[in-house]
Amino acid sequence: MMPYQPYLTTKLPTSLYHYKQTHTPTAQTQHTYFSTKNTHKHKQISLLSYHIIVIITMVEEGVVDFNNLPEGCIANIVSLTTPRDACRLCLVSSTFRSASESDAVWDKFLPSDYQTIVSQSSSSSSSSSFPSKKHLFLFLSQNPLLIDEGKMSFQVDKVNGKKCYMLSARMLYIVWGDTPRYWKWVSHPDSRFSEVAELVSVCWFEIRGWINTRLLSPNTLYAAYFVFKPNPVGAYGFEFQSVDASITIDGGESKDRIVFLDAERGRRLRYQIVPRRGGIFNRTRFVPVVEDNNNNADDLQCPKEKGDGWLEIELGEFFNEGGEDKEVEMGVYEIKGGDWKGGLVVQGIEIRPKLHS
Repeated sequence: MMPYQPYLTTKLPTSLYHYKQTHTPTAQTQHTYFSTKNTHKHKQISLLSYHIIVIITMVEEGVVDFNNLPEGCIANIVSLTTPRDACRLCLVSSTFRSASESDAVWDKFLPSDYQTIVSQSSSSSSSSSFPSKKHLFLFLSQNPLLIDEGKMSFQVDKVNGKKCYMLSARMLYIVWGDTPRYWKWVSHPDSRFSEVAELVSVCWFEIRGWINTRLLSPNTLYAAYFVFKPNPVGAYGFEFQSVDASITIDGGESKDRIVFLDAERGRRLRYQIVPRRGGIFNRTRFVPVVEDNNNNADDLQCPKEKGDGWLEIELGEFFNEGGEDKEVEMGVYEIKGGDWKGGLVVQGIEIRPKLHS
């Protein structure tokens, strides 16, 4: 691996280069801005973030004037950070704002094949209809773009610009999915797709989906999420029944986990119902249960709210190195208990980058 070379120092004014060489960051600064990961990419981004701090410090100390700092130099630095950093740097000065909002910067944040993906959409939006690449990025990060005849949606992650997809229920393999006695296909006002699958009643619950890694961003840790909600009447059969979730890459070893689809399970496990005796009235109250470290909220694998009216449960994660066509199979199923269950509305399976906590 090549040692890190100051990619941008050759393009910086001489005063800035000497300032950077003679000002050693403190231990706290090094801890904050220098990555400990052993990859050239992470080190480069962390060091570039430090370059920005040096530039801002120089301006504050009057060492260099913004007029002497080329806008293209700033744009090169910002393009190697993140969309979030670019938005924050707009507040530094008008020069930083101009550089941070330039198409040269935001084109780097967009996927390299975004024009091909956008062209697959049936909507009237096109990449040329936006006034800037930043506007296009913000649109794609906030509005799912329907592709593949409306059976799949595409977005970019607002934090890092990575690709996100959701497979609609129509793209999934659902056992007995075409039998009205067990499943029915309906429209839903909260769904991004034209129809969703509503579980009527089954004892064999099995849903699987597939996606090719070439569609995803390389060198990225992804997670798959089952997106659903109970129907207005409510779901049943999942209250005390766990379900299996799995991720399999290219027919290899399966990564399995146990999850729950009952949205109220987490609340019930945190509170126990205790009768209050004595007095005229016998009342029931909820008492918080203190959980130990071996049974915390994260280990429960209960559904979480997405913020758009839907619930999601993580099925598993996988790392996409890129450069190869591999098929990822994602599944959620309950086929052992034999109990009847129903009342779930399935929107699909979402595949998106997993952010480190």
